[in-house]
Amino acid sequence: MVVKILLLLVFFGVMIGVGMYSRKMATDVNGFVLGSRKVGPWLTAFAYGTSYFSAVVFVGYAGQFGYKYGLSSTWIGIGNALIGSLMAWVVLGRRTRVMSKHLGTATMPDFLGKRYHSKAIRIVAALISFIFLIPYTASVYNGLSRLFGMAFNIPYIVCVLVMAILTAVYVILGGYMATAINDFVQGIIMLFGIAAVVVAVLNSNGGFFEAYKTLSQMESEYAVTEGLKGAYVSFFGPDPVNLLGVVILTSLGTWGLPQMVSKFYAIKDERSIKTGTIISTFFAIVVAGGCYFLGGFGRLADVSEITVDGKLVYDAIIPTMLSKLPDVLIGIVVVLVLSASMSTLSSLVLTSSSTITLDLIKPNLKKDLDEKKQLLIMRLFIVVFIVVSVVMAINPPTFIAQLMGISWGALAGAFLAPLVYGLYWKGTTRLGVWAGFVAGVGITVANMVFSWMSPINAGAWAMIAGLVIVPLVSLITPKLDKGEIDFSFKCYEKKKVVEEKIALPDDEVAK
Repeated sequence: MVVKILLLLVFFGVMIGVGMYSRKMATDVNGFVLGSRKVGPWLTAFAYGTSYFSAVVFVGYAGQFGYKYGLSSTWIGIGNALIGSLMAWVVLGRRTRVMSKHLGTATMPDFLGKRYHSKAIRIVAALISFIFLIPYTASVYNGLSRLFGMAFNIPYIVCVLVMAILTAVYVILGGYMATAINDFVQGIIMLFGIAAVVVAVLNSNGGFFEAYKTLSQMESEYAVTEGLKGAYVSFFGPDPVNLLGVVILTSLGTWGLPQMVSKFYAIKDERSIKTGTIISTFFAIVVAGGCYFLGGFGRLADVSEITVDGKLVYDAIIPTMLSKLPDVLIGIVVVLVLSASMSTLSSLVLTSSSTITLDLIKPNLKKDLDEKKQLLIMRLFIVVFIVVSVVMAINPPTFIAQLMGISWGALAGAFLAPLVYGLYWKGTTRLGVWAGFVAGVGITVANMVFSWMSPINAGAWAMIAGLVIVPLVSLITPKLDKGEIDFSFKCYEKKKVVEEKIALPDDEVAK
């Protein structure tokens, strides 16, 4: 217990110290929200990765989907690395950085509003962001608090409150730069921590081959593979269709999440994009791949005592697996998941508060707000957002994975298509964007009411629907004014001189 407490105290001290150090870089709106667009590759890549993976993944998703799909759940981690990280950086990174700076935007709603020259789109996008970031934040609190309860026997409410206060302090003090520096520290902890935990858990089950052998003897519970032994160690697992839905939601979803895309706004230069792509992908392979691989052995845990009304509590599977580890390793796990969760929380609260201030209050209610008042309002809304999230987290309506599915489904369903098409296609129209908003939020909310399918699959369908509906509606609705389109895309037409190692000379290309 002493070791675990010491590790936590050191961790808390570093977080607050970084917040104090970063105060001098958060004296204006650009510095507070984007780190003055001077964030290097390592900080940006780790900020992206640590905002991506939190207690939701380690405790909720790895526990639930590892138990359901066995070792095939590792495909989720692979998808997160290749689609959610590598392809996101390649497809979105450079273009988002260039156009967001050209349009002078700092948030997703601001970007969409200026790209499509619509104040109404900006307002509605801001409301969608604020409303649907709350359940995601609540799910992070919920996941971390379960792990704290296992390690320290601390009441759930106390865990939530301590975590909320700590997040508020360092984000309010240092803004984006404080979160980026802390994300780097937290990311290092996550990389080494997940490797140590996977090895320790496998050893506690007799080693990899013994654990693999035991898992292979279990029969599938799913209709498509019912009675089949070895389904939980097979290539695609016992339920490949639903597994694909999880891969789509958790991988493609990052492309439309405001707190993820905002990381590209702050990139310093071209070198940072190239380096950041490699670092971010490696980070995702280790952390996401490790989490889901670990969760794949969830059926080896004693789950007989983690049921409520006869139903298995998925969120308790990973804590149960870890409860048998030595105290030092449990301490490392707690700091590992705390690192993942704090980074995600800081990104969420900063995104939400900046959206409300810059996209709703300033342009509509207080147009003459100076920099100091904007900063004050953002800091106040950080507190408001955290309080609302804490209230939801104290009495969460469902499992962690379902909370996150609702949030990701609505946000990515609404924003993914308008963002991607807006960066690449001049033909995207305002009515196309509105159709995307309706499809993304509509499918998510309708599924909450009628429960047609799991929130995970509903979220995946919301994203796919947006990618189909936005271009179809854009083809048959009035185009934006040519001057508006040309203004948005002229940033891509500026000429750059590059070395031949980057691009061949024209005469060689012609040959």
